[in-house]
Amino acid sequence: MPVKKFPFSGFSSVAIHAGHEADPNYAHLTPIYASSTYVFDEAEQGMRRFSGEEKGYIYGRWGNPTITETEEKIAALESFGIAGETGNPIELKAILHASGMAALSTLVIGTLKAGDKILTHYSLYGGTQELFEKVLPPLGIEAIIVDLRDLHAAANAMKAASNIKMLYLETPANPTIQCVDIEELTLLAKANNLIVAVDNTFATPYLQQPFQYGVDYVFHSTTKFLNGHGTAIGGVLLGKDLAHMNGHITKVHRLLGGNSNPFDAFLLTQGMKTLEVRMERHCHNAMEVAGFLEQHPAVSKVNYLGLASHPDHYTATKQMRHPGAMLSFEMKDGLEAAKNFIDKLQMCIRAVSLGTCDTLISHPASMTHYSVPKEKREQYGITDGLIRMSVGIENVQDIIMDLEQALK
Repeated sequence: MPVKKFPFSGFSSVAIHAGHEADPNYAHLTPIYASSTYVFDEAEQGMRRFSGEEKGYIYGRWGNPTITETEEKIAALESFGIAGETGNPIELKAILHASGMAALSTLVIGTLKAGDKILTHYSLYGGTQELFEKVLPPLGIEAIIVDLRDLHAAANAMKAASNIKMLYLETPANPTIQCVDIEELTLLAKANNLIVAVDNTFATPYLQQPFQYGVDYVFHSTTKFLNGHGTAIGGVLLGKDLAHMNGHITKVHRLLGGNSNPFDAFLLTQGMKTLEVRMERHCHNAMEVAGFLEQHPAVSKVNYLGLASHPDHYTATKQMRHPGAMLSFEMKDGLEAAKNFIDKLQMCIRAVSLGTCDTLISHPASMTHYSVPKEKREQYGITDGLIRMSVGIENVQDIIMDLEQALK
C-alpha cells in the first residue's frame, strides 16, 4: 500500500487523516489492538527495544498502535499552522492517559518537586482544585491563587516567591467561564523562568492553540469535546520539549500507570474526526442561547464569552476562534429556583461532564464543586444559584424552548 504524505491545508483534514498509518491487512480504520503485550522475533530484538535502539511495541501500558494514532492526531491538531522559532512547524509529543486527572498528575509529578509552588487562578475545575489543595500539599507542592486577569497582580506574585515553578492556566475556566490572557501571562512567566501549562479542555485546539503563545504544556480531558459523544473517559498531555517528553515525562507516565486503553482510544479517534463541524454548531447554538438567557427576567447574570457584557470578552476574541460552547448563568432566586429549573427540563440532560452532542446542564455548587468550601465557592463566583450549561448541537430552537418552559 503506498504511503501518502499530503500537506493538509484545513483543520478537518488533519482531524480525519493525521496520525493514520496504512494497515497491513487493508483495514479502512486503525483496528483496536486488544493485546496486553507484544512478541519479539528473537532475544536480541527484545533487548534492542528495551534499550531504545529499535522502535516497536513492548507492553500495553507503554504503548499501543491504536493509542499511537490518537496521540499523533491530537498533536497534529494542537500544532496545526504553528511555526517554531526556526520557522519550521513545531513538533509536539502527546501522551494519552486514562483520564484528564491522570494527565494532570503526570504533568505535576513529572515537572515539580517538594518545595515548588504553582501559580494559578480561581474558578478551576473542581477536581483540579482538590488535587492542588488536598493531594499536592502533603507532597510539598502548594498552589498560590491570584486573579490572573490582573497582570500586575500576576507579575507581583511571580516576583514575590522565587519557588514558584509553574504557571497553570485553565481558560476558559470552569464554571464561571473566566478567560485569562495566555500570551501576556506566558511572557511574564518566561521572564521569571516559569513552566507554563494550559488546560485547553473547554476550548479544544479548534478554538484555541496555546502553543502559539509559547506555553510548555497543554492538557485536555479528552472525555469532553475531543471525544464529543460521552463514550469514553480519557486525558492527554502534550509538550514541545521532545527530549523531556520522550524521557522523564514518559517514564513518570508509565510508572504512575495512568495509561489509556485501545478501545477508548479508538472511540476518541472517531470522535475527533467531526470536531470542527461539531464545534461550529456548538458555538452557534451557545451564542443564541446566551442571548436568550441574557434577556430572561428569571436570570440575573449570564457568563458567556461571546457577550459584550462578559468582562473577559476582549481577551477571548484575541485568542479564541469562537467564544465556545460553555456558559453559566445565575438564577435570580438562588438555590430553590436553580433546583426547580433543573427538575423541569424535558430535553436538556441533567448530568455533569460536558462536550457531548446533547445539551448537559448541572448545578456546580452541589455537583462538580460540592467539595469546595462554600466561602471559597462564593469568592470564586460559584453561588448556589449558578447553573452550568454545555450547549449541544440539537436544533437551537428546541434547546431554547426547553429552557423557556423550565424557567417559567
